[in-house]
Amino acid sequence: MTIAEIRKSTEQKMVKSVDSLKHDLAKIRTGRAHTGLLDHIQVDYYGSMVPLSQVGNVGLSDARTITVQPYEKKLVPVIEKAIRDSDLGLNPASSGDVIRVPMPALTEERRKDLTKVVRHEGENAKVAVRNLRRDAIAHLKEMLKKKEVSEDDERRAQEDVQKLTDRFIVDIDKLIAEKEKEILTV
Repeated sequence: MTIAEIRKSTEQKMVKSVDSLKHDLAKIRTGRAHTGLLDHIQVDYYGSMVPLSQVGNVGLSDARTITVQPYEKKLVPVIEKAIRDSDLGLNPASSGDVIRVPMPALTEERRKDLTKVVRHEGENAKVAVRNLRRDAIAHLKEMLKKKEVSEDDERRAQEDVQKLTDRFIVDIDKLIAEKEKEILTV
């Protein structure tokens, strides 16, 4: 493995860590409704679990209500149950063949709890990025030990990996700050 390959591999893994954080933060609900909240919900469709978006049309009727229109009428109770059983704490109600999912208003205490969850998710992402840095530096030291690279090249590569790590940590901090601001906005 060359220095360039180590750097590229590390950067790709760090991008995946940040993307994973974005995905996790999207699940944390604020007072506003957005269709992304229901993305991870799986529905039992004739014995196999499929994403909600494949069995119904998900949309917004207003700022606080998500609507789900199943492609088949007999899926209404199944989709309702899947949303109710999810970890989102939502209570769907069906009217005919449309399921409405109202977003409850957040209390001040709940908002503070959610910011703690956001910080925890962010810290997990930072730990993942730092672990990737540690692994990359270990690879570089191993290459130096085997005399595959010079000390100067190894030192430069370590500095490069550190700069990469710093950049991704800043990105993670920005994501956390944006989500906290979104949650605390009434």
